[in-house]
Amino acid sequence: MAWCLNVRVWWLAAWLLMAGSLRAQPASPPPASSGVSLVAPAPSVPLAGPFTLAFRLRGAVLASHSDFPEIEGFRKAAGLTTTTTTRLLPSGRRSTELTVTQRYFPYTEGDYVVPAFSLTVNGQVLRSAGSRVHVGAANPPLDASAAPPGTGVGSLDQLLGKPKPKYFYEPPDAGQLALEADHSQVYVGQGVRVNLYFYLKPADQALLNFYDFTNQLTELLRQLRQPTTWEVAAPDPSPLPDTVRRAGGQVWLRFRLAGRTYYPLTKEALQFPALQLILTKFKLLKKPEPGDNERLAIYKTYTAPALRVAVRPLPPPGAALVGEYTLHEGISGTRFRTGEAFTYTFGVEGTGNAAALAPPPLRPHAGLAVYGPDVREEQLPDGRFRKSFRYRLVAQRPGLLAFDSLLALPFFNPVVARYDTLRPELRVAVSGGAGSLATASPTDDPFYDQALARADAQLQPLDVYQQVGRYAGWLLAALLGVAVVGWWRAR
Repeated sequence: MAWCLNVRVWWLAAWLLMAGSLRAQPASPPPASSGVSLVAPAPSVPLAGPFTLAFRLRGAVLASHSDFPEIEGFRKAAGLTTTTTTRLLPSGRRSTELTVTQRYFPYTEGDYVVPAFSLTVNGQVLRSAGSRVHVGAANPPLDASAAPPGTGVGSLDQLLGKPKPKYFYEPPDAGQLALEADHSQVYVGQGVRVNLYFYLKPADQALLNFYDFTNQLTELLRQLRQPTTWEVAAPDPSPLPDTVRRAGGQVWLRFRLAGRTYYPLTKEALQFPALQLILTKFKLLKKPEPGDNERLAIYKTYTAPALRVAVRPLPPPGAALVGEYTLHEGISGTRFRTGEAFTYTFGVEGTGNAAALAPPPLRPHAGLAVYGPDVREEQLPDGRFRKSFRYRLVAQRPGLLAFDSLLALPFFNPVVARYDTLRPELRVAVSGGAGSLATASPTDDPFYDQALARADAQLQPLDVYQQVGRYAGWLLAALLGVAVVGWWRAR
């Protein structure tokens, strides 16, 4: 019994020593957390304070990251702000946290939309669904009674203040939005060119800037549409302004925002509504100091008055091609023989609706075959156009051929308010026998003249090539039979 008791005592002592050693051994610390995440932006910021977007990186080294997005209504500050925070964990290990911040400064008060964006940090893509931010006039007031004892309330900016909108003034500008037409009254089918301009003086360039112009232009073009006209768009406007002199001889800068040419299809007047364009205008500090933001952006709306263009019907007999046109003729040679093909070009140049200019109708002419026309159109720099109709003709009878007996183009000239007709003036003499095909003489082409003289004039059957193929097949079959017989006899 004594021996068993001693064994139990020794076993209990060993178990107590083992348990004590296990309690004395420190537990292995949990692995430090690592990862990257976006920092939620503030829902509202003061006008003088920055709005920030940031991401936080824990337990890793920053190797690379993409650029922060642009936000409309905010000025993106140059450079990033980085903050490193080191924490001592209860296990004795250190945790490092890196915060990278991009600052944005608002131009003016209002509610703004932060669009959805994505950032790539160390190869990992972070996505934000976007948000809204309110820019107020000043920082929200702080309740001193809510602060715990011994806690400071306010900051230097709150004590001294930052530049407020009341410290800015709005300088005057002479910007004007104008909708101009080159005619106040047109005939049905006559083109009227309408342009949307923005005028400003050279000294106002630093005060004004276009705002969201692409979306505004889409809406302006929609309002300029006229359902009773044929509309032709002008070439894309140049981003550089024109220098013009207006009433009083003053120099202005003129931006052409949009341009269209309208050809009325009915006698209904063209009604263009009043148009509005929003621009960004900058206020200036009354007493600027070094380091201050000397401009404050606001929005200003400019309005172009409504425009009306009267439309008159054409005088009798009525429907006709409308425009100012001149005729340019061309022909392919100087000597013409029966049976020979030659070309004649009826060219029209002027101002008008090129799409409405169809090939003039041809009058039938005995002994003349006409093919075509081939149509070619060219736009000229001054708003005019040139359109040509190229015909291919073959005369079968000799004699004098006057082209004014073949075709003519009647039209209405809106400048002189009367009808006119384009008539060809060319006349050509065709020589040769009636109904004969002219052959080339030795002086025209000596090579083909000799070749035709040596050529066999005997008619050949139409299936001559089929007969040659049939004879060749029979010959090959006979040669194959001879080869088979020879091979048999050789065996």
